[in-house]
Amino acid sequence: MARRPPVLSLALPSETGRVLSIQSHTVQGYVGNKSAVFPLQLLGYDVDPINSVQFSNHTGYPTFKGQVLNGDQLWDLIEGLAANDLLYYTHLLTGYIGSASFLSTVLKVVNRLRSINPNLVYVCDPVMGDEGKLYVPQDLVSLYREKVVPVASMLTPNQFEVELLTGMRVTSEKDGLEACNILHAAGPTKVVITSMVIDDKLHLIGSHQKGKGQTPEQFKIVVPKIPAYFTGTGDLMTALLLGWSNKYPDDLGRAAELAVSSLQAVLRRTVADYEKAGFDPQTSSLEIRLVQSQEDIRNPPIEYKAEKFN
Repeated sequence: MARRPPVLSLALPSETGRVLSIQSHTVQGYVGNKSAVFPLQLLGYDVDPINSVQFSNHTGYPTFKGQVLNGDQLWDLIEGLAANDLLYYTHLLTGYIGSASFLSTVLKVVNRLRSINPNLVYVCDPVMGDEGKLYVPQDLVSLYREKVVPVASMLTPNQFEVELLTGMRVTSEKDGLEACNILHAAGPTKVVITSMVIDDKLHLIGSHQKGKGQTPEQFKIVVPKIPAYFTGTGDLMTALLLGWSNKYPDDLGRAAELAVSSLQAVLRRTVADYEKAGFDPQTSSLEIRLVQSQEDIRNPPIEYKAEKFN
């Protein structure tokens, strides 16, 4: 019998890693896996996407059509990979998840992947809501807090989500740092609050606890607000944080500088292109210009610096 050819991403692994990304998918536009897979590939990663939903377009349009994957169907895919010895991953990335049953299956996936690679890095964007509005069922909040946070390696919540996960109001830098410490105590060694509005300025707050009981290295990046609303930016930001933090494992601040600088370049190009097309970018949500921004993803000039807290 002819010998089966090797899977080259396993036989000749890249220096970066092999990522399993479980997120939503749209045929048109860039959200979920469409926002995450391409940038990670540009940064040198092999990425295997599982699409938790497949929609014609994102749900901000007047209508959308498509299918939703359930937990049993997700597990079917995992079993198929396992049957062919294809379940070795260095990273797991998850974004928007719409039901508690699907999230429970994701937890099974984490355990399965770690049984094969105990060093698996799980990067979790706990997508639950924004600006005080919850857009997942309430039972997901406790599932994230009690089951997902303890097994995550890196968490990337926004301001509202970090409040849901910690049960505390987060309105200042001091609050943000305290919230990071609470999350470290629960499990993840890296926490990045990706967007906090403080005094009408956008802040990113990052925290890296390099060893149990050690004082975390903490920093902030102040980012100018672009007067427009975009879809897919959180998915892109988390993917960039995964990509750069793996290249700079001991310097989360540097990774965040690169991720923020990339993202801001993509957003500026997006606004400029809508204006070029004669559209006022402040009147609707905008689809990001990902393909046109390849160089800004691969080699971003650092424009935004991390300021360390003492």
